[in-house]
Amino acid sequence: MDATTLKTLQAPLKQHYRDQPDAAVVTLRAVGILGEGVTCSVATGQALVHAGLHPATGGNGMSACSGDMLLQALVACAGVTLNAVATALELKVRDAKISAEGDLDFRGTLGVAKDAAVGFRDIRLNFDIDGDLTDEQRATLMKLTERYCVVYQTLRAAPAIAVTSQVGGAG
Repeated sequence: MDATTLKTLQAPLKQHYRDQPDAAVVTLRAVGILGEGVTCSVATGQALVHAGLHPATGGNGMSACSGDMLLQALVACAGVTLNAVATALELKVRDAKISAEGDLDFRGTLGVAKDAAVGFRDIRLNFDIDGDLTDEQRATLMKLTERYCVVYQTLRAAPAIAVTSQVGGAG
C-alpha cells in the first residue's frame, strides 16, 4: 500500500470521526472458554488459541502463555503502527523486525513471595529497521509509532478495568 491509497482509505473515516466523535468509540471484545486441564480457549480473528500455564508455573509448554500473547500483541500493534506511519509519511523502510521481551518473577503469580509483583516488571520493545532514513526521519517514525500504537499506550497508561461475575451458565 502506498501513502495515497492509505490516505484515501482513511480520509472518510477521519472526517466521519471529526463530525461524529462518538462514532470513533468502538468496543472490541475477546471471549474465552475454560478447556481441559488448566487452559482457556480464546477465539481470535484467525484461529482458536488455547492458553495455559507457562512451564515456570507448572504448564507443559503445549499451550500458549498469556504473557507471551501480551508481548505478541504489543509487537503486532507496534509493527502495524510503524508500517502505517512509514507508509503515510512515504519513508523508505524496506523491512523491520519488531521484538519484545519482558521479565516476570513467577514467585508473584504463584503466591510464593508477597513482595514479588504479579505481572511484568520490565518490558523491552526493540525495532530493527532496514531503510533509507535520516536520523530525523527515524526519530519521527519512532515518536509517531509510540504515540499511535494502541497496545503500547495502553500498557504505558493502564486504563481502569471493571471486573464482574455472573452466577449461572457460561453460555
